[in-house]
Amino acid sequence: MAMRHRLGALVCLWGLAGTAQAQLPSLPQLFAQALAHDAGLTRQRYEFEATRQEVGKAWAGLRPQVEASYSHVYQDSSNIYTENPENYAQNDLYDERVDGEIGEDVWRVQLSQPLFSLERWRQVDKAKAQVSAAELNLALAERDLALDVSQAYLDAYLASQTLALLESKREALALQRRQAQRAYDLGVGDRINLLEAQARFDQAEADQYEVENELANALSTLERLTGSTPEFARIAVSNVQAIEVARLQGDRDAWLARIADNLQVRLAEQQLQVVQADTAIRRAGHYPQVNLNLGYTDRNSPDELRASEDAQASVEVRVPLYRGGYTQANVRQGELYAQAGEAEVTEASELARQEVRQRLRGLESKARRLDALKRSLASAMLYLEAADKGEQLGLRDLVDVLDARADLYDLRIEFVEVIGQWLADKLALEAAVGDLETRDLDAAMALLDKLSAA
Repeated sequence: MAMRHRLGALVCLWGLAGTAQAQLPSLPQLFAQALAHDAGLTRQRYEFEATRQEVGKAWAGLRPQVEASYSHVYQDSSNIYTENPENYAQNDLYDERVDGEIGEDVWRVQLSQPLFSLERWRQVDKAKAQVSAAELNLALAERDLALDVSQAYLDAYLASQTLALLESKREALALQRRQAQRAYDLGVGDRINLLEAQARFDQAEADQYEVENELANALSTLERLTGSTPEFARIAVSNVQAIEVARLQGDRDAWLARIADNLQVRLAEQQLQVVQADTAIRRAGHYPQVNLNLGYTDRNSPDELRASEDAQASVEVRVPLYRGGYTQANVRQGELYAQAGEAEVTEASELARQEVRQRLRGLESKARRLDALKRSLASAMLYLEAADKGEQLGLRDLVDVLDARADLYDLRIEFVEVIGQWLADKLALEAAVGDLETRDLDAAMALLDKLSAA
């Protein structure tokens, strides 16, 4: 449930953070909209509220049960009156008794109070465990929604940045193509250079169409999750040397030790408690039940010998002796379900451990890759400056300059993509250890703001 409280706090705090960069849609506001709009989360909320009613139903089995009933009875019988009518004197009821037909009205009120029922007491424990499991299911749904919105947001943001860089790259390649065509027309260039320039321009155009489709898909996902379609400004990043990703605190073993807080692991453990409580209920089938029964009956009959008012009180003890082996098989079935639940907890822990390892490796490799890309970008900038000076001095032509500029855009596109992958891994890692909080998403937004400002 702590995850739900933390995510709920995000709605209030992110609204302030979203105003820091006007060019970016507010991720906090989009997540707040998703909390109210997403149909899957709404379904989980209703299922949680429905499961909470199990507690009331379980307690009801331990409280008094009162029933009132009314019945009209018609009876056609053979008795001593109908068989020997001549032996009895005639009176007001002689005809009804001799005829054997009679109609009666019966009112009845009954109360039953369980005095001892181990099965019903254990049903309360199972209902409470079911509510806790449903609560974790809801928290898991909210966490997954936060990750889905964040991933779709990252996809849309990176696609918009990539489009801006591709547009700049196409301009450089268009100049390169025109320069190659001019050189070819003047007889100082060859056809191979012209075809290469055309091929690179066409490839950039094809890449742009693909990224436009990726942007449309990401915006469509955001619309499905939030009910709105944000707009992302297409501003090409240029200076990424100041972009630094935060280093992780703690070693791998410290991160792996935190998987006990993983929501899927906690849910599997809680579901195991539900199964164990159900097995305890099955075992209670061997124990007796004791009930206190109180009743009142008012029989209104035309036969004054049958008319009566009865009050009853009884203590009923029911001991199961033999049910054809049902109870034993029922208990064995519950024990097998419990063993399956234990295996599910083990599987969830192993999956969480694997997720943490993969995300840690991904963050480490992407951090190194970003450092290498920054060095490559610095070298590419120096190469571009050298090519530009060489063109001014007549040592190189404009094609070389434009080619260097196009390569620089490719490196920037790759840098932006790796930043998005790093952020996705970081958020997934925090979710894997059950610690996705405001500070993580604030840090992601801060990094995107810094990247947009570059």
